[in-house]
Amino acid sequence: MLGGFIVSKYIDNPLLIGGRKFDLRLYTLVTSFKPLVAYLHRDGFARFCATRYTSDCFSEEALGAHLTNVALQKGDAHYNTTHGGKWSFHNVFLYIQSRYGTYVAEGLMTSIEFLIYHSLKAMENVMYNDKHSFELYGYDILIDGNIRPHLIEVNASPSLSVTTTSDRLMKEEVLSDAMRLVIPPGYPSSRAMSYWEYRTRTDLTANIKTGFKLLQF
Repeated sequence: MLGGFIVSKYIDNPLLIGGRKFDLRLYTLVTSFKPLVAYLHRDGFARFCATRYTSDCFSEEALGAHLTNVALQKGDAHYNTTHGGKWSFHNVFLYIQSRYGTYVAEGLMTSIEFLIYHSLKAMENVMYNDKHSFELYGYDILIDGNIRPHLIEVNASPSLSVTTTSDRLMKEEVLSDAMRLVIPPGYPSSRAMSYWEYRTRTDLTANIKTGFKLLQF
C-alpha cells in the first residue's frame, strides 16, 4: 500500500482525578542529536477536561470529556478561568504518590523519562543536526489507570501562550532555564570553547543549576 499512515490506540482506562480525564505537557530541551543530548524540565502541567469522563459516549457534544485541548475546553460551560483547567506536574506527582505510594510515583517518573529519551533516540539518525541551533519540544503524555505513560504526540517549538498567572510563571522559568543551558557562561568570548563543543559537553551543562535534568539511559 502506498502513502503514509498514523496508527494510534485509544486508551479506554485513563487515570482520572476528580472524575476527569487529563494529559501532561512536559518540556524537553535537545541541544544535539548526534550525539543525543536531551534534558527534561521538572515543571510541566496537566490539562483537565472540564466535564467528567464517560467511556460510553463519543458524540460531538461529549468531546469535552475526552479531549483536553485548551481551545476546546475554553468553550465548555464548566471551564474554570481561574486555574484554566490545569494542575502543575508537581501536584500530579504528589497526588499519585499519596494515593499509590512513592514506589509507583517514582516508577512513573522513570517510565516517562525512558519514553521521552527513546522517542528521541528513535529519530536520531533522521534528524538534521544543526550545530548552531537547539530545539524545545512539548511532550503530550497520557497516564492510564495502571499508572503507565503513553505518548500522544511531540510538538516542536510548542506554543508558549498562557492562560493563568501560574502558567506564565512556569513557562517563563522553562524559557529562562533553556537559555542558561544553551548559552555558555561569558559567551561570546575569544577564549571560550566552540559553541558546538559546549552544547555536547554534558559534564559542563549538567552542573548548571536549572530545572532541567539530563536524560541518560
